[in-house]
Amino acid sequence: MPESQLPACRKYSKKRSGRSICRAILIVSFAVAAQTATSSSLRAQDADLILTGGKIVTVDGDFHIAEAVAIRGERILLVGSDEEVLAKRGADTRVVQLQGKMVLPGLIDSHTHPTGAAMHEFDHDVPDMETIDDVLAYVAARAAVVPEGQWIWVRQVFITRLREQRYPTREELDRAAPRHPVVFATGPDAMLNSMALSLSGIDKDFRVTGTGYVEKDADTGEPTGLLRSCSQYIKGSDSPRQATPQERLDRVATLFSDYNSVGLTSIADRNASPGAIRQYAELLAADKLSVRVAVSHGVDASADVDAACRQIREVAEHPLVHGDSRLRIVGIKTFLDGGMLTGSAYMREPWGTSDTYLIDDPKYRGVLFIEHEKLVALVKAAVESKLQFTAHSVGDGAVHALLDAYEEVNRTTPIAETRPCITHSNFMSREAIEQMARLGVVADIQPAWLYLDSHTLAAQFGYDRLRYFQPLHSLFEAGVVVGGGSDHMQKIGSLRSINPYNPFLGMWVAITRKGKSYEGTLHAEEALTRQEAIRFYTINNAHLLFLEKETGSIEPGKLADLIVLDRDLLECPIDDLKDAQVLQTYVGSKLVFERR
Repeated sequence: MPESQLPACRKYSKKRSGRSICRAILIVSFAVAAQTATSSSLRAQDADLILTGGKIVTVDGDFHIAEAVAIRGERILLVGSDEEVLAKRGADTRVVQLQGKMVLPGLIDSHTHPTGAAMHEFDHDVPDMETIDDVLAYVAARAAVVPEGQWIWVRQVFITRLREQRYPTREELDRAAPRHPVVFATGPDAMLNSMALSLSGIDKDFRVTGTGYVEKDADTGEPTGLLRSCSQYIKGSDSPRQATPQERLDRVATLFSDYNSVGLTSIADRNASPGAIRQYAELLAADKLSVRVAVSHGVDASADVDAACRQIREVAEHPLVHGDSRLRIVGIKTFLDGGMLTGSAYMREPWGTSDTYLIDDPKYRGVLFIEHEKLVALVKAAVESKLQFTAHSVGDGAVHALLDAYEEVNRTTPIAETRPCITHSNFMSREAIEQMARLGVVADIQPAWLYLDSHTLAAQFGYDRLRYFQPLHSLFEAGVVVGGGSDHMQKIGSLRSINPYNPFLGMWVAITRKGKSYEGTLHAEEALTRQEAIRFYTINNAHLLFLEKETGSIEPGKLADLIVLDRDLLECPIDDLKDAQVLQTYVGSKLVFERR
């Protein structure tokens, strides 16, 4: 690239991310200039591509159904009847006969972690684990092939999804791998074997500073191996085969192709590191970014308040804050509480004692990581920087804590324009929903949690306490913009991943409120209609990610992000909806996936 073409982002790139981001910014700048044609000027031209003879679900304000759509360049030229649209056919127009097939706007996932998920099985395949024996067999298999003394990690195999619903014990891990340090990690919690404890310096005299604790045997005082909300004290890491930078890019590109295969054309990375952002920029510069990426830049809230606020302001200086629909930083993300799968989500009422979650304190309410004054300062810094603030907030106590911070900042600095968000927002209340509607707060919610974990939650909390668990109907009814996501963490494969990122499964769960191992329906009054479930993964998510003027619906002037399906989601038997197959996926009119 000639030096004369490097823009003002040079200053930032020297401090931060290198010339690949500058190249991406140049591409974005040129694209924005090239896309200034109005929809009226588009309509005066012949189409490059026409899809005709189908059921075009526009997801516009009236949920209008059309027969055909015409596209010129990257954008939609006309939506209407076959006759109207075919009038835009020219000598070079490509015409696709849909034969009655349904067309939807490209689907959007509002919560993913692509760069980590893509690398999870780079070194070796990781089998599904549904029992303690599965876990121990995997540990033993790894111990047979890695050098003695090398750390073995089992990540994100949640105890609530194991048949026994417990952690493997320290002694079980010792027997499976007596000469290797082993960690069974589930987010902030972990079970360690004896060697892992010893190498981490965790013994009966070890003390935790801050949140969390090391569980100790009541009789001997020795650590049992369980670390609650303090896995940062573990001193070992994975030592798999190291990937080259190109291999990392290739893995992410492969994952994005799999996203395309289930109809995803846009995603949000809800905790992106600078390294992840560099990878997206390099894929964009190489024309290999097959999904649009909206980024919530990760911010470490454990830092002191001044340092954390400084991080937020530095993010606001990043050139990609001014990116376009293909790659843009939209906000920041931090962590407010623990998780419901580890018994550490922060609740308004006590969790209750539990053998599954190993809770013996009847007053225990979970873990809150950020105190009110600091949270207010972080939110204010984000709003003043014109960035969307979001925080991992699972329990209703965390949801209310974040809403209280939004409320306090809003008294002096209006927040609605930045679309402040609540991430996960699993446990809620009627008061929280009303407060969100009044403040203009949005939410990204993952139906996979209801699908995979409702049986465990119902056993712990009872049916009545789950009245406002993922209350989607109430949110829609109140006018709160809420979008669907997956929280995809590990593995490539929409149904084998942790968590599944198949959006049709997510729609089915939102409509039926049924769980994988849960008998019956979890509060059917909170179910979405089919139309609402489609909005959940299209125009609503587009709003969450500041993309609603460009995508999320099929309307003239918008980008031609479209998918063709093998069945009619509005008419098919409801249980067939979750098995829908994508036949074609277009991103900006480019065919990025076709089922053979």
